[in-house]
Amino acid sequence: MAEETESELARELHTIRMQLRGVGLAAFGVLCAGSVFYHFAEDLKWLDAFYFSTITLTTVGYGDIVPTTDAGKLFAIFYVIIGIGIIATFANLIIKQAVAKRQLKNFIKKSKD
Repeated sequence: MAEETESELARELHTIRMQLRGVGLAAFGVLCAGSVFYHFAEDLKWLDAFYFSTITLTTVGYGDIVPTTDAGKLFAIFYVIIGIGIIATFANLIIKQAVAKRQLKNFIKKSKD
């Protein structure tokens, strides 16, 4: 495998950071959409809707608030699947970022030696 250059490694790290921002924005958007849905469909207060959306999106599921309508239950099914995807993508990008940082650091260290 050919060794990457410093600029290629820096560009890869920048790309990963941009992807992390995108996933963060997507997670925030999904969190907001879930909060709006649960506020109106389940008649939850805004704080409770946000709390329930967060607990559901992160798949923690304390069980203190549960959907009571069929629409709320169906939404929760897909919301959890989306949450798992977002969390998995975020974790993957965090690991990729750590690896890219280490590769860049090692490359810079080697080039100084």
